[in-house]
Amino acid sequence: MKAYFGRRYLISASHRLHTAALSPEENRSTYGKCNNPHGHGHNYVVEVLVAGAVDPETGMVINMVALDEVVRARVLDRFDHANLNLDPLFMNQVPTTENLCKEVFALLKEALPAGKLERVRIEETENNFFECEGD
Repeated sequence: MKAYFGRRYLISASHRLHTAALSPEENRSTYGKCNNPHGHGHNYVVEVLVAGAVDPETGMVINMVALDEVVRARVLDRFDHANLNLDPLFMNQVPTTENLCKEVFALLKEALPAGKLERVRIEETENNFFECEGD
């Protein structure tokens, strides 16, 4: 039987949605107010869902402390209070929340000490959220 363990984390980060592939007018048309030259910020909620068998010895899918350590080292320390445009992961892609979600999934996928990363969900605002799932 597969069980799931989910955990939420908070990060505050800024970004500007802009690409050199588009003209200034196309960028404004495509990204609207998110193309502000000074950028803007979000208080993101990052949800991590891990799936796996419940360990008969510990009774857990994954140890919460171990998961917290991986998420802190790979995601929180990297992105919290950061300008996403300056992160090497976004040097060749627009730091949309879709791309942030995809990159967070990739950063965590092989790093978990137990279980399988099932899903990463990021809430950008109370109305916008994005999800990436494993194979």
